[in-house]
Amino acid sequence: MLLEQINSPDQLKRLSVEELPKLAEEIRQFLIESLSKTGGHLASNLGVVELTIALHYLFDSPRDKMLWDVGHQAYVHKILTNRREMFPTLRQYKGLCGFPKMRESEHDVWETGHSSTSLSGAMGMATARDLKGEDNKVIAIIGDGALTGGMALEALNHIGETKKDLIVILNDNEMSISPNVGALHNHLARLRTNKSYNKIKEEVEQLLMKIPTVGAPFAKTVERIKDSLKYLVVSGVLFETLGFTYIGPVDGHKLDELMESLRLAGKTKGPVLVHVVTKKGYGYKPAENDSVVYHGVGTYKIESGAFQKKAGGAPAYPAVFGDTLVRLAANDERIVAVTPAMLTGSKLEKFQAAYPDRCFDVGIAEQHAVTFAAGLATQGIKPVLAIYSTFLQRGYDQVVHDVCRQNLPVVFAIDRAGFVGEDGETHQGIYDISFLRNQPNLVIMMPKDENELQHMLYTAVNHDGPIAVRYSKEAGVGVPMDEEFRAIPIGKSECVRKGNDVAILAFGNMVPVALAASERLAADGIDARVINARFAKPLDTECLDELAREQIPVFTVEEACIAGGFGSAVLEYYAAQEQVGMVVKVLGVPDYYVEHGSIAEQRAEVGLTPDAIAEEVRRHVAQKIQKA
Repeated sequence: MLLEQINSPDQLKRLSVEELPKLAEEIRQFLIESLSKTGGHLASNLGVVELTIALHYLFDSPRDKMLWDVGHQAYVHKILTNRREMFPTLRQYKGLCGFPKMRESEHDVWETGHSSTSLSGAMGMATARDLKGEDNKVIAIIGDGALTGGMALEALNHIGETKKDLIVILNDNEMSISPNVGALHNHLARLRTNKSYNKIKEEVEQLLMKIPTVGAPFAKTVERIKDSLKYLVVSGVLFETLGFTYIGPVDGHKLDELMESLRLAGKTKGPVLVHVVTKKGYGYKPAENDSVVYHGVGTYKIESGAFQKKAGGAPAYPAVFGDTLVRLAANDERIVAVTPAMLTGSKLEKFQAAYPDRCFDVGIAEQHAVTFAAGLATQGIKPVLAIYSTFLQRGYDQVVHDVCRQNLPVVFAIDRAGFVGEDGETHQGIYDISFLRNQPNLVIMMPKDENELQHMLYTAVNHDGPIAVRYSKEAGVGVPMDEEFRAIPIGKSECVRKGNDVAILAFGNMVPVALAASERLAADGIDARVINARFAKPLDTECLDELAREQIPVFTVEEACIAGGFGSAVLEYYAAQEQVGMVVKVLGVPDYYVEHGSIAEQRAEVGLTPDAIAEEVRRHVAQKIQKA
């Protein structure tokens, strides 16, 4: 086994070029076997096996900086940098991270999780290198999907303008390759990167410019002819126009072609873009046949690719959202769905099938998605923007400026709110309450169960103003679903358990946890009132006033960061009312990044379990008795 001999890029370089295809085969088999037990990003990593081998074989990591955009395709990179034995712990609590992680390895020079950041980071590193007088390579590996992000396009413009020595690998895993076109492009790439060719071209242009009267016009004519021919035969003209030397397309699964192109890139001055065409899921038929389904997987059977799912159970909140939106749209033709490249994740497949003209996937372009929805709303359309909490961060300015400031009726369906489990800190949906709550006009709500979610969505599409409905990625509680929709009064909570000793104000998916905590407290003789807050904004001030009159200690519980969250809103209200005697204890996520693991483990870490909440209440009651 070649793979067992490789624990570092230096060891990789000891192999002959002829041995590399065998290594690629072994890595691919290792990934298929390992991920069948742990789950993870399968298709994307199978597609970059040869590319990763070639990069580490030809370049000198970590001296040469490799930045993996998004980072979900960096498993092979981790295997080749002494983390193969950690793969049984992939994405598990305290185990190997599914994304690049600096503390794991000196070879992880850029931490990612969101798309379209690698080019800007690479430009920063290249600039720092030049400022320090160093001469290492900086290489950004970015997918064709991530290239749609506005930040990536901004970086391309900057890189091309400054002419920094920087290599961009465009991992194109959507289009197929025509052999003739590929050969032509490889030939043109060799011409454009040949030093003699470039030198002759420059000397001819300088000579023409020295000819009085004739030189400049003639040189411009030659340039126009050259550009016209380029537009006819070179698909990389866009990148060349931006200032890049374009190499490709090259077959990303043929190591000899790939390494030749990368060698050329390494010798070329200025910014270079190498267009590498790969196939997601390459080498594993189930993943090749459906790279969307096999992008991120749970455990599966290697022979068939069948996923090992738990039988039965309640539907997940995203599925309830998708089904509900289809029902709502059937009765209101103004309802449309918008998503930034998360059609499948947000469970909009049924909506797209039922209403293809009313479903808009705008690609990895969160800022555009928000403002696009705002534009729709100005014309009487009812846009529902289905977006993960972690990705809504990327469109925050547009939420502020284009939606809330104009008081437009955009529905933000915020998926993956709360902890997200194995994806970890880059994807945690725990910040949106804090960054949304400060916006005038915006309503923020979260259901206690899947039945309440459908009613909240009905409320949202009939609300005249911006409104956000947050929901977890988890399975629902398993409650019956009402056949008829009903509107929920904006800013009104509900009492789900009576009690007079303490009050637990729970937001959204923490209501069932709070109810379980109240049962534990009841066994100790502590009578806890449990309130389903429903709304983080506006608050149910009548409920808060009642608790103040009764002087009942309040414990707020939310699966979100404490700073600026729901509990903070309660504290702010009592402070504004000068309720100085109110006891308010805020329970939520402390001020640090919670890493990957199961959602249960993440909740346990920060004290958002029935036992931990009950213990907080007991501690307060004990202190109160001691003082008395």
